Amino acid sequence: MKKILPILLLLPGAAVAASTLTPDLRLSSEALGYDLQYRVYLPDGYESRENLPVLYVTDGQSYISRGRVPRVLDSLIEAQRIEPVIAVFVDPRDPDNLELNRRNQEFMCSADYLKFFSKELIPAIEDAYPAASDRESRTILGLSFGGLNSACFGLMGYETFFGIGMQSPANHPVPNLLPGYEESPTLPLKIFLSTGNPDDNTRANRKFRNVLRDKGYPLKYMEVQKGHNWDNWKPLIDDVLLYFYESMD
Repeated sequence: MKKILPILLLLPGAAVAASTLTPDLRLSSEALGYDLQYRVYLPDGYESRENLPVLYVTDGQSYISRGRVPRVLDSLIEAQRIEPVIAVFVDPRDPDNLELNRRNQEFMCSADYLKFFSKELIPAIEDAYPAASDRESRTILGLSFGGLNSACFGLMGYETFFGIGMQSPANHPVPNLLPGYEESPTLPLKIFLSTGNPDDNTRANRKFRNVLRDKGYPLKYMEVQKGHNWDNWKPLIDDVLLYFYESMD
């Protein structure tokens, strides 16, 4: 068995927080017909906890290496600004050939990809870790096409996910997505939507924002003066986490 690696974070005047980030874990998917890999972030002291909320992150390898999400989680949890949360970072690349990225097929409102989450990945996480099993405790987060995937899961998978996190969703590949939100009843979702300006599908995302507001969704919308890149997405990670997991203590 591979060793589970701790993350150590030093804060001024504080003790050392030791969370856990697993190595790559592999899951063979019947829904998709191939293997996928993922890593799991577990907050300090998770062994003595139960019913922790879970954040599922597409393009997980990039959110770890470029977004530094585990470090942001450590900092916010240690400061008691958010409640402890498990995060599952799903890698769309072929685990046997990392040059092969499947995101362009997985993230396009794929019913099979949703089935992988709802019937395979989520049960595996809830069986292995002290994760809450109710939909209100689950959030999906993604950027660009991953943001599109989050929007798709909102429409197609609201029975599985309550929190819908979208950073710069590139919704043009699925032209019926916005009409789907316009024409459906208001669903039991809590939504985060951000976009950059300029050159970040800004006009379409403002329209999406307006549709969500008109439908009465709980919504946090943010627009920053950056393009379609990590200069836009990385500084908003704490805003995403605070919106979904802010501590009430």
